[in-house]
Amino acid sequence: MRPAVWVAGFLVLVLAVGAYGSQELLQLQTDDKQWVMPGKDYSQTRFSTLSQITATNVKNLRPAWTFSTGTLRGHEGAPLVIGDTMYVHTSFPNNVYALELKGPDVGKIKWAYLPKQDPSVQAVACCDNVNRGLSFADGKVFLSQLDGHLVALNAQTGKEIWKAQNADPKVGATMTSAPHIYKDKVIVGVSGGEFGVRGHVSAYNVRDGKRVWRAYSMGPDEDVLLADDFNQANPHFGQRNQGTATWKGDQWKTGGGTTWGWYAFDPQLNLFYYGTGNPSTWNPSQRPGDNKWSMTIFARDVDSGKAKWAYQMTPWDAWDYDGVNEMILADLNIGGKTVKAVVHFDRNGFGYTLDRTNGSLLVAEKFDPDVNWATGVDKRTGRPIEVAAMRTQAGRNSQGVCPAALGSKDQQPAAFSPRTKLFYVPTNHVCMDYEPFEVKYTAGQPYVGATLRMFPGPGGHMGAVIAWDAATGKIAWSNKERFSAWSGTLVTATDLVFYGTLEGYMKALDAKTGKELWRFKTPSGIIGNPITYIGPDGKQYVAILSGVGGWAGIGLAAGLEGDSEGLGAVGAYKKLAEYTTLGGVLTVFSLP
Repeated sequence: MRPAVWVAGFLVLVLAVGAYGSQELLQLQTDDKQWVMPGKDYSQTRFSTLSQITATNVKNLRPAWTFSTGTLRGHEGAPLVIGDTMYVHTSFPNNVYALELKGPDVGKIKWAYLPKQDPSVQAVACCDNVNRGLSFADGKVFLSQLDGHLVALNAQTGKEIWKAQNADPKVGATMTSAPHIYKDKVIVGVSGGEFGVRGHVSAYNVRDGKRVWRAYSMGPDEDVLLADDFNQANPHFGQRNQGTATWKGDQWKTGGGTTWGWYAFDPQLNLFYYGTGNPSTWNPSQRPGDNKWSMTIFARDVDSGKAKWAYQMTPWDAWDYDGVNEMILADLNIGGKTVKAVVHFDRNGFGYTLDRTNGSLLVAEKFDPDVNWATGVDKRTGRPIEVAAMRTQAGRNSQGVCPAALGSKDQQPAAFSPRTKLFYVPTNHVCMDYEPFEVKYTAGQPYVGATLRMFPGPGGHMGAVIAWDAATGKIAWSNKERFSAWSGTLVTATDLVFYGTLEGYMKALDAKTGKELWRFKTPSGIIGNPITYIGPDGKQYVAILSGVGGWAGIGLAAGLEGDSEGLGAVGAYKKLAEYTTLGGVLTVFSLP
C-alpha cells in the first residue's frame, strides 16, 4: 500500500471519532508537526507520520540545541510541543519551562513555573523523585506534582489557574504520573503502593479543577465504581464483591493497587484504559487471596468513572509485578477478524491482547522467553499457570525468579506502527532472589516486607528492544542492550525506531529488522521518551530528555554501593557509574 493511502486512512479513522470527544485534542493529535499529549495520541501509539528523517539519512542526525533542566534526579516522560512552544518538565521539585522554538533564540525560556514543595515529600516517593510529564488542553498545561497536587497553568504565561489536592504525602501517597485529558476531564492516578496507599483514579474538571468522581482499585463495589453490566462478557474474571472478598479482613484498606502508569482512551466507546499496581505488602503470606483489583487492566467510562470490565493479570501477586504499564489501542487482524484491541506489556513478562470492547482475552504470551514464574496463561480462565517453586513466601528465599521485581518491562512505554503492525517494546532482562518477611503497617512509612537481590538474566545482558506481533504473541526481532532499556520508544512512517539507553545513548533502529542505524551519546543516562515534531523553520526534529534515575538508576542516584532490602535492591545497576552521571538535559536533534 502506498504511504499516502495508509496515512490518509489512519487519519480518517482518528478524525471520524471527533463527535465523541474533545474536538481540540482530537484534531491536534493528528497534526504531526506538534506533540500535544504524552503518548502522541489517545491510543498511545507514539507513532509519527513525519518522513524527513529516513533510514538513509538518519546517520546524519546531530544535536541542534540543548537545555539543562537544573535538577538531578530521574527524568522520565517527554516534552510537549504546542505551536512554537516546547513545554519541558523536571524531576522534583517538578519545575515546568516553556521554551521558544521560533527565530534566533530557540531554547530561550518564555516562562518558568517553580513550585514550592515541602522537600520531605521526597522521602515517600518510590522509586526516585521522577515525573512522567505534562498534558495540554483548553489553553492550559497540566502538571501532577510529587506532593499530591494537580495544577493547571496558563499555557501562554505559566500563571497558576487552579490547584487541586489529589493525594496526601503524610500517608505515603504521591503523584509521579502524567495527567491525561479526556473530553472535559483531567484523569489522574496516585503512587504509593510501597507505603500501603489504596490506589485510585480521579477525574477533575478541566475548567475549574473540581473533582467529578473517584474510583478505587479495591474495596466495596460502590468505591470501585462497577457498572451494572460489569464483566458481563467474562463473568469468570470476577464481578461483585471481589474488591473485599479476595482480601483477608480489612486489608483492602491498605491494599496498594496504585495507578501511576500510562492511560489510553477510545472516544467511540467513551472508555479509558489503565492498569493497577502491586498489592501491599510485598509479602504475599500476609495477604492470602487474589487481592482484586490489584494487578488489573480496567476499562472505565470517562463521564461516570464506572468500570465496564476488568481483567486481573497476576492474582495474589508474590513478586511485585506492578500492572501499571501503558495501554496501547490498535485494530488488529486476529484469526481473520479485525478486533478493536488493547495491548499491554506487563511486568510479569506476558504480552496481553484483549478485546477492548468487552475485556475478552485474546493473546497472552511471554515477550521474554526466559520468564519462569509461570509457564503460560490459561486462556479459558485467564489465570497464569504458575511454577510452584517460583512462588515466594515468608521464611523462604526464592532464588532465580525471572523476571525480577523490575519486571520484563516497567513503565517505559512501547510504540505501535500501523505500517508494520508491530509493537516496539523496551524491555528488562533481569532476575532475582526474593525473600518476604513480616512487616506492620504504619501510615507514611514503607510497607514493603521483602529483601531482593537482582542480577542479569540468562545470557548476561540486562535488556533489549523487541518488535512484537500482538496478534500472534510472537517476537519478530530483538536487539539486546547491556542494561535495561528504560527509555520509551518512538516509531515513524519511515520505519525508524528511536529510544535511549541507561548509558545515555540515543539510538535509531530499522523498524523492520532491528538493525542499529545511528547512535549519539547524551550527557546522562536516558529514561525519558523520544518525540518528533516540525519546527517553525519547517525541519523535522527529534527530542529526548536524559537524566538517569528511576528504579533502574536509583542506585546511582542515591549513591548506593550494592544490594539492600526492599526499595534499594538495585545493586545490579551500580556499574552504571562507569558510563554516566546525574543531570537533566534536553537534547534536540535535526539533520544538517
